Amino acid sequence: MKNIQVIDGAVNSVYDIFAATDDEFSLIFPDGHDVAFIDEVYSRGDPATLESAFTAIWSRRIPKREANGIHGLLFFGLEEKKVYYPTHKDEEAVNPDGSRLR
Repeated sequence: MKNIQVIDGAVNSVYDIFAATDDEFSLIFPDGHDVAFIDEVYSRGDPATLESAFTAIWSRRIPKREANGIHGLLFFGLEEKKVYYPTHKDEEAVNPDGSRLR
């Protein structure tokens, strides 16, 4: 299982962490990516398959104190964050001018 932290633009978002199987994880984060945006996930996948995967994932919330790592970040909304993750890899995050964030 891999852990996904959900980053939501809602004011009352609590940034929950959910467990995903390797197959579910690869539907959301292809090609070694660890950052995804929900609109892009749905644009490249079968909606019925994704709905089934998300239904299973949402049933596996992990309290943060019990999580052993975060393997992926899934953004809901927050389109403005895309500029910081052009490679969809957290460690390669950049500023809008291309300079590295870390």
